[in-house]
Amino acid sequence: MHYGVMNGGKRLRPILIKAACEAVGGDGQRALPAACAMECVHSYSLVHDDLPAMDDDDLRRGRPTTHIAFDEATAILAGDALLTHAFVLLSDPHYFDVELSGRLVHQLATAAGASGMVGGQMLDMEGEGKNLTLPELTEIHIYKTGALLRACLVMGGWIGGGDEAAIQRLSDYGERIGLAFQIVDDILDETGTTEELGKPAGSDQNRGKATFPAILGLSESREHARRLIDEAVVLAESFGSRGEPLKAIAQYIFDRTK
Repeated sequence: MHYGVMNGGKRLRPILIKAACEAVGGDGQRALPAACAMECVHSYSLVHDDLPAMDDDDLRRGRPTTHIAFDEATAILAGDALLTHAFVLLSDPHYFDVELSGRLVHQLATAAGASGMVGGQMLDMEGEGKNLTLPELTEIHIYKTGALLRACLVMGGWIGGGDEAAIQRLSDYGERIGLAFQIVDDILDETGTTEELGKPAGSDQNRGKATFPAILGLSESREHARRLIDEAVVLAESFGSRGEPLKAIAQYIFDRTK
């Protein structure tokens, strides 16, 4: 479990939870248990995603993947334990009251499960070797990548005490950066090297997966991501100076190199 979580990474999702909490005027420190829970879920998804039955990758963040460093059975159990530990954190009464805890648990479970990340992964697997349309590919990644990122914003907003209108703006921001993140990921998979990315480059193409560059081309893919980021920035600006971290995160998602 420690290896799967503490082996580097962007910590984007926990940072988003804290930033969303602060954007609505909340105390970012209060969001840390939820931020840790989200990172546990994200890390579990990577551990399982790298398994031979899934993407069969042997490198993650420049280090051997968990099933290579240990073994497949250990990787499966570590992923399971990380997923369940997330809900231990969210349901702990020392961190959140019962009403808020219930909403947080429901939001994360929905975003991580069949109606979110796991469902998107299934659609992604079913799409291998097929000529998907842009709407079909977009739907996959709204679930696979976007659901958890959107949940980060909603959960952070709830913890910070944001009103319904603020939560909706955070949700809209999350949808846009979620899709932009995946488009940039697809671009980097095609243009980056294994050394730069810390994971096998070109793996999507090798598995016959549809990508945004394959459908739109590199130039139009970048433009599509840029439009989404610009829209996210406008939403972040609606929070005034408290939205500055969200603006910076959106720009980072577009500019990142791994």
